[in-house]
Amino acid sequence: MTLHWFLSRRVRVATHMYKHVQKILNAQRDLLSPEAIQKVEKAIADLRDTLRSNPKRPALDAKVSEFETTANKWLKPYPNAGLRENIEVLLVAIAVAMGIRTFFLQPFKIPTGSMQPTLYGITDENFIDRPDVKFPNAVQRFFIFWYRGLSHTHIVAKDSGHLKIIDEQPLRLLLFNLRQRFQIGNAVHTIWFPPDGILKRAGLADEQYGHPIPRVFHKGEDVIKLKVISGDHLFVDRVSYNFRRPKRGEIIVFETKGIPDLVQDQFYIKRMVALGDETVRIGNDRQLVINNKRLDAGTPHFQLVYSFNTNEPPADSKYSGHLNQLVANRFHLNRNLAERFLDENHSQTVRPNHYMVMGDNTVNSSDSRTWGDFPQENVIGKSFFVYWPIGSQNGRDSRFGMGHAIAK
Repeated sequence: MTLHWFLSRRVRVATHMYKHVQKILNAQRDLLSPEAIQKVEKAIADLRDTLRSNPKRPALDAKVSEFETTANKWLKPYPNAGLRENIEVLLVAIAVAMGIRTFFLQPFKIPTGSMQPTLYGITDENFIDRPDVKFPNAVQRFFIFWYRGLSHTHIVAKDSGHLKIIDEQPLRLLLFNLRQRFQIGNAVHTIWFPPDGILKRAGLADEQYGHPIPRVFHKGEDVIKLKVISGDHLFVDRVSYNFRRPKRGEIIVFETKGIPDLVQDQFYIKRMVALGDETVRIGNDRQLVINNKRLDAGTPHFQLVYSFNTNEPPADSKYSGHLNQLVANRFHLNRNLAERFLDENHSQTVRPNHYMVMGDNTVNSSDSRTWGDFPQENVIGKSFFVYWPIGSQNGRDSRFGMGHAIAK
């Protein structure tokens, strides 16, 4: 039977046919009469026995024809059978995808610059006052975006009048922004596949609350001329920590639930630096001291944590987030090490079954130096694989792959 199944297409078709009829029979048992169930079950058994006897081609064709006649006679026909089957396949595919996302690999995108230079958040360059700058054409923009994650948006006013924002938030489908609209005069402008926060980045909406900024534009005037450099999109490994605890230096993703001073029910990504019952200090050189052992650039996973010159001002807030900027400015100007580490003699002990984390951009990161440790139950997984963008971006080397998560 097995050999004939591989060698004969007719045997494969007949096998698929009786399995498909068996599936329909199981679904219709409560609708069919006992006689119909008996007839179809007998036809399935006869065809199965015929296949096992390795029949000649004419005998098999006759039995398949007889089987098809019986199935059509006794089973109830489904309207739009092809459509129903396609929908069933689609629902199964969605269920499998959701299962993978929930239990194995979850997509995540980096929103801020707190993990630079290991992982990058969304940044932008505004050319609204640069008429000399020319953007690529539509075809070039398409390939540049999907390969390098660089989006170019150039909107010119079609009419004169006041700015009115129609969609404060973009229309979304799963992980993607589809459309965002605003109006000037009587003309509606549509931005397709807009980057996150494009109206704020373009100066059309308030930075903190997203309220439209009153503006009057004239027909032909540039409204948006913006290049947005996407943040890294990666997969979070949700399997490994079911079998072991996180290790120091691993990049972990965790929920903010229950962490004071943070917006609740969000996900953060940071580097795990200290575990439960460990004593943490920060030296005057801003390097961590765990249980009186200093962690420096030679410590595995910590090569990039100390790569910033701490004598330089913190990065621009539009690159790293409003809260991060306030924290960084306060510590930098006052020369304090952190809110919970006022000098190198001040220490904190991590509570049992809790973790402390830091962003690699140590001069501009809101992390455990500000809001302390958090329960291990908040951890959902570790950074695994950067799947987009693929190419380099404006002087940033490509992070595509899993190299960022591997110890050196």
